[in-house]
Amino acid sequence: MGGFLGEGYLWIKALHIISVISWMAGLLYLPRIFVYHTQVPVGSERSEIFKVMERKLFRFIMNPAMMASWLFGILLVLNIEAYSDGWFHGKLTLLIALTVFHEIAGKWMKAFQVDKNTRSERFYRYANEIPTILMIAIVIFAVVKPF
Repeated sequence: MGGFLGEGYLWIKALHIISVISWMAGLLYLPRIFVYHTQVPVGSERSEIFKVMERKLFRFIMNPAMMASWLFGILLVLNIEAYSDGWFHGKLTLLIALTVFHEIAGKWMKAFQVDKNTRSERFYRYANEIPTILMIAIVIFAVVKPF
């Protein structure tokens, strides 16, 4: 395995994969909840249920999973000294874009929380595709290492 992690490398790699899966699940599910949330009247019981779902998903799953993904990913990169490789710079750029999407989704969630959403169901259907596209590209950079 090499690097400073030694035998712990595989454990860190496993934890990284687990946290990324958890983060992606949230990134894919939250915009879908927004789609359904736009279909119910503001102030309705269903709207209030969606607010709870969104808030708990974001705070208790997505945020911790994002932080764990970054932590374990940084440890892996430092361990294999990939920070000078071209594929890593591409992956890092896409990862930053995914993190920005996460933060923007948090702003959308906050708008729903105070009944100030102005975006349509269609908008969230399209937004739901962004993390999928970024994830596909990130995996290709990490596994194929095209440059």
